[in-house]
Amino acid sequence: MTEPALALTLIGLMALGCQWLAWRMRLPAILPLLIVGILAGPVTGWLKPDELLGDLLFPLVSLAVAVILFEGSLTLDFKDLRGHGHIVRRLVTTGVVITGVIGTVAAHYLLDMRWEMAAVLGALLVVTGPTVVMPLLQTLRARGNLTQILRWEGIMIDPVGALLAVLVYEYVALGMTGNAASHTLLLFAQTVGLGLGMGALGGWCWGLVLRHFWLPQKLHNFGTLMVMLGLFAISNTLFHESGLLTVTVMGVWLANMRGVPTQQIIEFKETLTVLLISGLFLLLAGRLTVEQLSLLSWPAWIFLAVLMWVARPLTVWLCTLGSGLTLREKALLAWLSPRGIVAAAVASLFALKLESQGIEGAEMLVPMTFLVIIGTVVIQSLLSRPIVKVLGVGEPPPSGFLILGANSVSRQIARELVDAGFSVRLTDTNWDAVQEARMAGLPVYYGNPLSEHAAQHLELTGIGHLMPLSPYRELNSLAALHFEHILGHGRVFRLAEDNGKNAKRQQDQALGHLPLLFDGKITYAKLASLLSQGAQFRRARITESFSLEDYRKIHEERLLPLFCISSQGRIRIANTAVALEPKAGETLISLIHADSPELNKPSQPRTDKAEAPQADKDTAGKSSQTSRTPPGSGSGPLPASRLPGAGT
Repeated sequence: MTEPALALTLIGLMALGCQWLAWRMRLPAILPLLIVGILAGPVTGWLKPDELLGDLLFPLVSLAVAVILFEGSLTLDFKDLRGHGHIVRRLVTTGVVITGVIGTVAAHYLLDMRWEMAAVLGALLVVTGPTVVMPLLQTLRARGNLTQILRWEGIMIDPVGALLAVLVYEYVALGMTGNAASHTLLLFAQTVGLGLGMGALGGWCWGLVLRHFWLPQKLHNFGTLMVMLGLFAISNTLFHESGLLTVTVMGVWLANMRGVPTQQIIEFKETLTVLLISGLFLLLAGRLTVEQLSLLSWPAWIFLAVLMWVARPLTVWLCTLGSGLTLREKALLAWLSPRGIVAAAVASLFALKLESQGIEGAEMLVPMTFLVIIGTVVIQSLLSRPIVKVLGVGEPPPSGFLILGANSVSRQIARELVDAGFSVRLTDTNWDAVQEARMAGLPVYYGNPLSEHAAQHLELTGIGHLMPLSPYRELNSLAALHFEHILGHGRVFRLAEDNGKNAKRQQDQALGHLPLLFDGKITYAKLASLLSQGAQFRRARITESFSLEDYRKIHEERLLPLFCISSQGRIRIANTAVALEPKAGETLISLIHADSPELNKPSQPRTDKAEAPQADKDTAGKSSQTSRTPPGSGSGPLPASRLPGAGT
C-alpha cells in the first residue's frame, strides 16, 4: 500500500478487530495479532512495514519495547515476590535459569545456531507473562492454589525474564564484535553498571518529583513517559545497548520506592501498551518473509516440544520439591507455560539490531519466537480444560460472590454470606471503606475492578456471581457488563436505580437483559436507609408446615427475601428473572424491616417466637461481630499510593 496514512489507519482498525476477537473468544490478544499480521504480510504481501516506515521502523520498535519493559517492571514489587510462597520464588529465579539453559542447548543442537545466538533465544523464551496466562486461567477453573501459583508466576516472571534477556543479549552483542573475552567482560560490566546506575538514579530522582508533587498531577503520566524515554535515549547514546536495562531498572525502582503514587501512571501505561502492542505485533508479524517461515521445519517443532515437555516439567519438578503438591497438581503446572508479549517484542528488537550487524542466525530469532508463542497458546488453550478434568484438579462450579463496593451495606451482606459458608470478595476505590472491610475480616481488593491491574491481581477463584452494591451507578453498570463476559450469563445482576424515566430507559437498553437484584425495586439508597433505621438480617428454616407465605405473614410483609440455601449448600439469589420459592428443608436469608411487628415485641428473643421450632436464627448485627474472625483472615492494609488500578 502506497498511502501511509491509509495504511496506518487500516493497521489500527485491524488491531482493534484482533483485540475484540480475543476478548470474545477469551484468548490472549497476541494470538490473533500475530496470525493476522502473518496473513497480511508474508502470505498476501499487502503489509510491508519496511517500505511503510522506512528508517523510522527501528527507532519506533525500540521506543515501543522500552515502554513495554518499563510498564512491566513497574509491577515488580519485591514484597509481592516475598509474599507468594517459595514455589513462585523458585519458578521466577531457579526456574528461569533451568528453562534458559535447556532452551539454549536445544537451540544449538536442534536449530544449528551458534552458542551465542542460542543463548539469546533461550533467554527470550523463559518469559510467560500475565497477558497470556490470565485468559487461560479464567477458563480452566483449576484449584485455587494452582491458579495462584500460575497467576503470580506470570506476573513476576515478566520483568525478571525481560531483565535476563537484556543482560544476555548485551553480553552476546558485545562478544560478537570480535573483542577478546576479557575485553567483552569489561564492556559488559560497563554496560550493566551504566544501566543499573542510570536506572536507579533516574528512578530515585523522578520518584522524588512524584512523591513531593513538584510536577502537577495532570502531568505525572506524560512526564514519566518523557523522562523514561529520555533516559533510554541518553543511556543508549552514552553506551550502546544499555537503554533497555536502564528503563527496566527505573521501573523496578519506582515500584519499590515508598510514597510514590504510581497507580495512575500504571493505568496510563496499560492503555499506551495496548495501543503499542496492537500495532507493533501486526507490523512485526507482517515483516516476516516467506524465507524465514520456510526455516520452521521439523527441528523447529522438536525445539517447541522440548520447551513444552522437557524444560517445563523438569523446571516444575525441581521447583516444587518438598512443596506438598500432589503429582496431579504438579502435572498441571508442568503443562501450562504459554509465551507472550515480552518475548515477541524483545525478540523482534534484538533481531533488528543483530541483522543490521550481519550476525549469522539472527534471522531465526523472530520466526522461532513467534512459533513458540503461537504453538504454546494454541495447544494449551485447546487442551488445558480436558487435561484439568482428566487430572481431577478442577474446582467445583463457583458459588462465591464478587461484591462491588465495600460500604456498610456491602459489608453486612458479605458477612451474612460468609457466615452461611460462601466465599466473598469485595472491591472498592474508597480507602476508608476498604480498611473497614479488612478490619471486619472480609477479603477486599482496593482499586478499580475494571482496570488492567484488576485483571491481573483481582482474585476470582471460587467467584461465580457479581452483585453491584456500590453507590456509583455508572460503575455498577460498567462492572455488570464487564463481568458478564467473565462469569457468564445468569450470574451477574444489577441493582435498581431511581434516575428518572429517561435514565431508566437508557439503562434498560444497555443492561435490560440482566436481572434486577432482590425484588427488582430496591435501590442502594433504600438498602442503606433500611439498615440505618435498624433493619436486621435473619435466617429462617422452611419446612412442610412453615412456608415463605407464613414467614411473610409473621412479619406482615415487612421483609425483603435475599437468598435461599438448599440442604446441599447451593445458593439462589432473589432476582426478577426467577422467582425465589424456598422449598422444605431450605434456609431463607431475609432483611427484616425495623417496623416489623415481630421485631418490636416487648420481650423479643433472638429466635422469632412464632417460628419456633423452625430455627429462625437472628443474625442481626453480625457485621460488627468481628471478634469471631481469626486475626489475619483478611489481607492486611496496604498504603493507598502502592495500589495500581485505584480509582479516585
